[in-house]
Amino acid sequence: MNIATHPFDALMEITARPPTVFVRGEGSYLWDDSGKRYLDFIQGWAVNCLGHSPPEVAEALAAQAKLLLTPSPAFYNGPSLQLAKALTDHSCFDQVFFANSGAEANEGAIKLARKYGALHKNGAYEIITFEGGFHGRTLATMSASGKKAFEPLFEPKVSGFPKAKLNDLGSVQRLISDKTVGVMLEPIQGEAGVWPATDQFLRELRALTTEHGLLLISDEIQTGMGRTGKLFHYEHAGITPDIMTLGKGIGGGVPLAALLATDEASCFEHGDQGGTFNGNPLMCAAGLAVLAEVSKPDFLKSAADAGLFLESELQRISARHGLGEVRGRGLLLALDLKHPIGASIVGEALADGVLLNSPQPDALRFMPALNVTREEIALMIDCLDSILTRMGAARRVA
Repeated sequence: MNIATHPFDALMEITARPPTVFVRGEGSYLWDDSGKRYLDFIQGWAVNCLGHSPPEVAEALAAQAKLLLTPSPAFYNGPSLQLAKALTDHSCFDQVFFANSGAEANEGAIKLARKYGALHKNGAYEIITFEGGFHGRTLATMSASGKKAFEPLFEPKVSGFPKAKLNDLGSVQRLISDKTVGVMLEPIQGEAGVWPATDQFLRELRALTTEHGLLLISDEIQTGMGRTGKLFHYEHAGITPDIMTLGKGIGGGVPLAALLATDEASCFEHGDQGGTFNGNPLMCAAGLAVLAEVSKPDFLKSAADAGLFLESELQRISARHGLGEVRGRGLLLALDLKHPIGASIVGEALADGVLLNSPQPDALRFMPALNVTREEIALMIDCLDSILTRMGAARRVA
């Protein structure tokens, strides 16, 4: 690889990246500039729900690009109106605000909740969030997150986000005060290592927030759009949040996110919220193409079945190598490695042509395309099995 061909120094250094440069993608596979093929079980962190460069999205983008890129958010455009209506038709919500990223959607949810508190809760502004949670990288969403690595960064943080413990209703109850306007959580904490809220906890949390007149905000940036086998994760628990955020999978690979709210919670007034590219027709055309596919009952069943197969195969691997539990739901799963060997496995898998993610040193996270095949799952499992076998042999020799 040549620095003249790839001027790495010009790109701001914000994370450790391998020197691999990807140039093409199709379905579950990526190709680098040397022609090497990689089986991708990261998919942009659950972004490419239909795989790389799906024809449905590519065709929608090409067709829309010839018509209109953006007229500015000061005017209506057809794709944004159609996508907003489709999302409300498929969910329990009434209103939609489009954004460019999950962090921006979550920032909007925080602002909406605080506006609600100003109007209806005597100025209440605190939003209870959870230890281990991850809501984005804006200053407010980092403050709302419960990620330990964020604690010393960019001080002073935005105040107003007391932290409860996931699946501990008492810890939420103890934090409720006259300053509290809502509770915000990820149904599955992905960045923390794929730790799910139980369905029972979500039902109890909904009952508790209703009892106290608080907003329940479901951050479905990673769990939404079919990732857990239903279109939205809240459906598993049979609850109706007041606010929900979507990102990642909703664009199928393009920057699109959404803030959804019930009529009661929708209290923005003119000038409260906006954004130059929010709801532009190009991105919304992609979102329409994605939703049309992902919302099909047969597609959701196929994704759920693939998740069950992946889970069973990971459990088999865990038993074979003496590892820990398999956590998560659908096609958002983690394997507990019981040892801090995640980074080593990721590096070896990359060399073997498989892309894996280790969100924590002792865990692997799996986020393949929702249309991943059993054959592709089997190939990944074979690669992981081989790596674990080699690592186990090395440990025994040592």
